[in-house]
Amino acid sequence: MSVLRALWCALLLALAGGVAAHELSMAEMDLRETSRGDFVWQWIASGSKPAGDELQVVWPAQCRAEANTLRCGEQGLSGTLSVDGVGKAYSAALVKVYWADGQKRVYTLTSAQPSVQLWGSADDRRGMGEIAVAYGVLGVEHILSGFDHLLFVIALLFLVGFGRRLLWTITAFTGAHSLTLGLSALGWITLRRPPVEAAIALSIVLVAMEALHSRETLSRRWPALVAFLFGLVHGLGFAGALEEIGLPQQHLIVALLTFNLGVEAGQLLVVALAWGIYRLAKDRPQWAPMRVAALYAIGSVAAYWSIDRVVAILA
Repeated sequence: MSVLRALWCALLLALAGGVAAHELSMAEMDLRETSRGDFVWQWIASGSKPAGDELQVVWPAQCRAEANTLRCGEQGLSGTLSVDGVGKAYSAALVKVYWADGQKRVYTLTSAQPSVQLWGSADDRRGMGEIAVAYGVLGVEHILSGFDHLLFVIALLFLVGFGRRLLWTITAFTGAHSLTLGLSALGWITLRRPPVEAAIALSIVLVAMEALHSRETLSRRWPALVAFLFGLVHGLGFAGALEEIGLPQQHLIVALLTFNLGVEAGQLLVVALAWGIYRLAKDRPQWAPMRVAALYAIGSVAAYWSIDRVVAILA
């Protein structure tokens, strides 16, 4: 089997394996202070297996866990809290702490930053750099695990190719989803997630269909405009993922900005990989049928998502 065919097989296998998955795998812990230094805790959201089977919480030294009760004494919940296993079965672990005074804080732990410093109260002293790294990594992980967003970008590449128009098209897509991501994350735009997810899937179907023929349509004349309009919808999808992760009260803009930069870094990585495959394939006689087969595969997966998500809205 040639290198080119191996790459195409890997792409099709990735599509087949990713039909049902397109979001970060998140584990979520609920930690509530009942009295000074005493907490009840539990994993309240996880994947197919209980999070407790995959992740191990390492509490601050003075804290003692008994089943779902945590006792930290007079020092309270202060010190380093870490979660072993993040980055394997789960991309991130959210630790939601509800303090006795009514305040709430959300801490995001990833493989890059598997621990967080707590201060015995709702005080959040995480530095700007710590938050920037955590949310930047989450942005990269989200786009690389977000099969629907990736397929849209790949379909756009098939539509416009790797010429000058690609720069304007990708820039338009980036600008649009950055705009709606920011507006939605800050609470200025609020839309229900199911229609947004259905619209994202339909956008992939439409772009794949346009890339399959050579007729002079709006998408071919003005691909940057089409990318911008669909990018507005994809930004709302990114915002939905960020809403699940949560934004820190301190350095909120830094977290939002670095998450978006992480998304862009992952997107550029995919474009670079696609360019490498294109350079290998463009002069080969198999290129044309493989291009058609890939677009049909992308369109078929997206059509399945579209039907599934529209049915979910109507159900």
